[in-house]
Amino acid sequence: MDFDLTDDQRLLTESVTRLLADEYAFDQRKQLLKAPEGWSPKLWAQYAELGLLGLPIAEEHGGFGGGAVDVMLLMQAFGRHLVLEPYLATVVLGATAIRLAGDAAQQGEILPAIAGGETKLAFAHYERQSRYDITDVLTAATRSNGGYVLEGAKSVVLHGDCADRLIVSARTGGSRDEREGISLFLVDAAAEGVTRRGYALRDGTRAAEIALSGVPAMLLGEVDQALPVIEQVVEAGIAATSAEVIGAMEAMQAMTLDYLKTRQQFGKPIGENQALQHRAAEMLVAMEQGRSMAMLAAMSVAEADPAERARSISMAKVGVGQAGRFVSQNAVQLHGGIGMTDEYAVGHYFRRVMVIEHMFGDTAWHLDRLADQVA
Repeated sequence: MDFDLTDDQRLLTESVTRLLADEYAFDQRKQLLKAPEGWSPKLWAQYAELGLLGLPIAEEHGGFGGGAVDVMLLMQAFGRHLVLEPYLATVVLGATAIRLAGDAAQQGEILPAIAGGETKLAFAHYERQSRYDITDVLTAATRSNGGYVLEGAKSVVLHGDCADRLIVSARTGGSRDEREGISLFLVDAAAEGVTRRGYALRDGTRAAEIALSGVPAMLLGEVDQALPVIEQVVEAGIAATSAEVIGAMEAMQAMTLDYLKTRQQFGKPIGENQALQHRAAEMLVAMEQGRSMAMLAAMSVAEADPAERARSISMAKVGVGQAGRFVSQNAVQLHGGIGMTDEYAVGHYFRRVMVIEHMFGDTAWHLDRLADQVA
């Protein structure tokens, strides 16, 4: 199999790397964390100008027409710099839902607006009681005046505090854990009856708790048949965040090697200690194993067989999760006390990797899922 990058992919990687090197130094990122939005609207506009917001969007809708591997390369770069902008929420989760479920009019209206940086989306699916079970939906949609109104609440909605529109899952039939009976809806985030409480996750990225009370909503896709779309949206999210973890591991590995070469004890670099050399080598092996699994996730997003796709994505989530934890913990430990200080970047990478570990199902949950598929 050919893993060489195309000319377009090399150009994408180089331009994003240059932009983030100029705009996303660690001190600059710390300032963004203190901003009201928690990210940079100025950089968001630059992403639009560079075509990054339209990367996975079809050319007919103003996008680049890229695939999952292109998104993987971009997310790796974002992971290396701990990017805070709502790319995952809007472009990966939101645009995927619109592309898979939206009709021609909805796609024609929303996808070009995403590519142009004019619209931000949030995928509001998980609820407080559901943990990682995507069939566990209590939010209800009822018909009203030829449309629908929503009642319920959504939890840990990524960048839900800044979204212009929400993509909300709700029950139009069936009971709490049934696969049938879930539908998707488009909601104006500023509509009457929408209450949002924004907050920062442990790594500084933004999320929101969202309450819906009699909120008018527009159907997105087929009634009662949204679960296959939700599964694919979640799988796209796993593939993207797996790539982000690879970028974070690359940064931690480089910082750790540099520290081992420069930190002096007893008149010589601590990296001359053979035990620490072995630890650094084990980190590199884990990172490369994780990279292979992230590539598996990216290539599996387009798999036609839902069962095979789910199996490959879960395998990737487990592999990347285990590698990310190993590299993160060792990066902190090899740095000693400075590793978890707020003034030093390694601890911030550690926190980001741990937050991603708990997105879309953690390692233990996906191991159980794989075991169920084998049984």
